[in-house]
Amino acid sequence: MKVKQNRSTNRMPEGNPAAFAQAAECLKILAHPVRLRIVQLLLHGRFTVGELADDCGVPDNVASEHLRLMQRCGFFTSEREGRKVYYQIAEPRLQNIMDCIEDRFLTSPGKQD
Repeated sequence: MKVKQNRSTNRMPEGNPAAFAQAAECLKILAHPVRLRIVQLLLHGRFTVGELADDCGVPDNVASEHLRLMQRCGFFTSEREGRKVYYQIAEPRLQNIMDCIEDRFLTSPGKQD
């Protein structure tokens, strides 16, 4: 069923089922507390698996698996420097998602409008 936009000046974008399915998969991957914390950290710099694991309180192999899943969605890139691999944000629009999450769930009750 197509939804019609009442306003003649603003057209609604066409729906693309394949794109929505891909978006849903990537959003499902983000929907994990450790993964959200990793995104939050990486929005402020680049880190190794060990650094991310320590901050999140998970073993390195668990952090590595989280990173692998999110990297598959194109959220992160990795760069090897000697024996260390650093992860960083590849999708800058993750900042918008994290801003929404932080505003809704991580602000103190006194700060909300």
